[in-house]
Amino acid sequence: MPQQVKERRAAAARPQDQEETAEGRAMFDDAQMRLHTAAEVIDLEPWLESVLAAMQMEFITDFPVRMDNGGIQIFRGYRVHHNGARGPFKGGIRYHPSVSIWEVRALAMLMTWKCAIIDVPYAGAKGGVVCDPSRLSARELEGITRRFTTELTPVFGPNTDILAPDMGTGPREMAWIADTYSMHQGVTTLSCVTGKYPELGGSLGRKEATGRGITIITDAALTERGEHISKSSLVVQGFGNVGQNVAATASHMGAKILAVSDVTGGVYNENGLDVEHLLKHMESGKMVADYREGQSLGNDEILLLPCDVLVPAALENQITEKNAGQVQARMIVEGANGPLTAEADIILQQRGIRVVPDILANAGGVLVSYFEWVQDISQLFWTLDQVNDTLDKKMRLSYEMVSQAARDYGVDMRTAALAVGVGKNADALRIRGIYP
Repeated sequence: MPQQVKERRAAAARPQDQEETAEGRAMFDDAQMRLHTAAEVIDLEPWLESVLAAMQMEFITDFPVRMDNGGIQIFRGYRVHHNGARGPFKGGIRYHPSVSIWEVRALAMLMTWKCAIIDVPYAGAKGGVVCDPSRLSARELEGITRRFTTELTPVFGPNTDILAPDMGTGPREMAWIADTYSMHQGVTTLSCVTGKYPELGGSLGRKEATGRGITIITDAALTERGEHISKSSLVVQGFGNVGQNVAATASHMGAKILAVSDVTGGVYNENGLDVEHLLKHMESGKMVADYREGQSLGNDEILLLPCDVLVPAALENQITEKNAGQVQARMIVEGANGPLTAEADIILQQRGIRVVPDILANAGGVLVSYFEWVQDISQLFWTLDQVNDTLDKKMRLSYEMVSQAARDYGVDMRTAALAVGVGKNADALRIRGIYP
């Protein structure tokens, strides 16, 4: 076969199928297992568990994009709708090499429970494109985003499925999505996506919402124990947008931030870090490892520091059966998605360390995304104080509801949160019935 033909075939080939990735499949199996656990706790009818275990819609597309070198590359994209009983679908779009159909299914299901827990009338969705944003130019990323948006047009919109940023995407990509969708509709439709710049209908406070929400939940959990965040010490693993806002808001409320870390390493100061000074250090383009106002630590070491509250806000599977027995925090509030393994969860429960689950703790982002959607539809925009005050009230009410469920059912907070989320969706399905 001529070399030119081989090259042409290689360029036109479909991307490697990601559907059998072990990590994604394990994530989906875990989500199904947690659904079953919650179903047993609330004595859910078998038919309802079967409906809630299934995905309502799965969309897979392979689409071409012209690259900077003039060649054409095929990218694979996914969008999954879990269960639409409680409202239009809502969920992020992630760009990452490990994106798979199994991962997207699991995250869509978890988003359904999360929206129910914080009493937002959304259904869970998730999507993504298999790519590595760090290896793509801005023009290539724009091409991927606009073409993927075009492919998704039949299955999303302001009243059906509202997109949002996730891993590897942000306000820039959301602006491209909103513009592309609007061009196809022939009218500016900013409510098709959240997480936008404020100049394009984005909500004030959205960027800080996930971190602020984690801090609110931390304060609620401490208050329940008769303590207060102003008298507490925190350690934050992961100092990106979420971790920075946890540290900033907690410090503003009087907490002592003992240590933080990013991919380069961590820094610890027993007297508490000057968070404002550290944030200015980060704004200058430097990393945590470059900060000299404390003792240098590795990412693994920071998880084992004695503190009142540990907030793992980096990646999944950071606390496992290997290090859970060495954790010295009195409480863990999950900032990242899945920072604890199931085995670690059991060990920490046995040791009496309370874990506030991600499905509750980091729900502030989707809550303010809901506020943004409401503002875009009404064309009446809120002040920052309105956003933050409403976020505070909703997050605290959600914490109280989950904590009460934990007492009522005699289970841990993670199981209680899932029981609340699954139960609300089951109630909606019972009321609506099965069509036809």
